[in-house]
Amino acid sequence: MTILALEFSSPQRSVAAAHAGRVLGEVIETGTGLRPDPKAGASSRQAGTTGAFSMIEAALREAKLEREQIEILAVGIGPGSYTGVRVALSMAQGWQLARGAKLVGVSSVDCLAAQARAERIFGRVSVILDAQRNELYLATYEISADGWNAVTPLRILKLKEVQSRAEAREIFIGPEVTRWFPSGRTICPRAATLARLAVERDGFVTGEKLEPIYLRETNYVKVPPRKSAAH
Repeated sequence: MTILALEFSSPQRSVAAAHAGRVLGEVIETGTGLRPDPKAGASSRQAGTTGAFSMIEAALREAKLEREQIEILAVGIGPGSYTGVRVALSMAQGWQLARGAKLVGVSSVDCLAAQARAERIFGRVSVILDAQRNELYLATYEISADGWNAVTPLRILKLKEVQSRAEAREIFIGPEVTRWFPSGRTICPRAATLARLAVERDGFVTGEKLEPIYLRETNYVKVPPRKSAAH
């Protein structure tokens, strides 16, 4: 099973290529000043400000794989950067149309929990993401060396409500968590971790059914019909 993973939901974007659960190549873009994890290994390097397609080509080249060998595309479906998630989704949808690969979406919050475990952050851990409107996405996990389990599902809470929990010395992690909680641990979801999670998933979908996680309903106001000019 050869997987190409796209994780664009945070300020740190990454692409990874893996086979049989082993990551063969990973490229990380750190255009906002975030640095790759120094423990990432030789297969991980900074990609500067290269575009998404260049990142894919670099990851495949490092993995010594051709596009035709990719069987599954795994996509981080957020929540997170609206633009980043949409770019990853559209690229995966186009890839499936062109090459018939299977698609699987993986919560970027689950990816963060798995990444925390890889970095040996154990205990009750809450993932914090910006939900805009002075609100935060929050999901809580129990993480140990043996694995991780969701304690409370992803939801949107007011910033003040989450701040009240900080007094209990709960462990907070996330790509931008220190904006609200200086003692939090800055962790970004990684495509390498996403690829490993995808090996365990079988909920493949067609491109049109691959949807991002928002939780909040889209609100819009219908524009009234334009009135014609009086004669």
